[in-house]
Amino acid sequence: MAEAWVSLGSNQGEPVRQLDAALEELNDLPGCRVQRHSRIYRSLPWGPVKDQPDFANAVAEVDTGLLPHELLMALQTLENDHGRERHERWGPRTLDLDLLLYDDLIMSTDDLTLPHPHMHERAFVLVPLADLAPGLEVPGRGKVRDLLAGMGDGGVVPWSEPE
Repeated sequence: MAEAWVSLGSNQGEPVRQLDAALEELNDLPGCRVQRHSRIYRSLPWGPVKDQPDFANAVAEVDTGLLPHELLMALQTLENDHGRERHERWGPRTLDLDLLLYDDLIMSTDDLTLPHPHMHERAFVLVPLADLAPGLEVPGRGKVRDLLAGMGDGGVVPWSEPE
């Protein structure tokens, strides 16, 4: 079994329900078991598309017997099952699942780069990841806590429903 780290995000429909359902479905994938997950956080949209709702974000630690590309395909299938459409890069989405790390594997292919090439730049990934594993080493980048210390929380706050 390999240890994989997966980020989850949503800002369409009911984002928290999307993440909760995705965690259950991820746990139900053949050869996968969610060991633990962070709490859910709220973050501002990342990237150039700012006119969209805030995101709900979390990170899960998954034990998997799937190979990296098999896990990626399974994550993309879950996204599609949740109505994910890819019309606009960094645009709104019902569900976004990113494979962040797979053991300490470093690889780059046309469709998969590990570690995720931008995870060290994204507070919405590092804050929930620090909930679970602040001392986790991101190959080639350093420990999660040190990466986060260099950027601050980026406005990522625990999720709360609007009043």
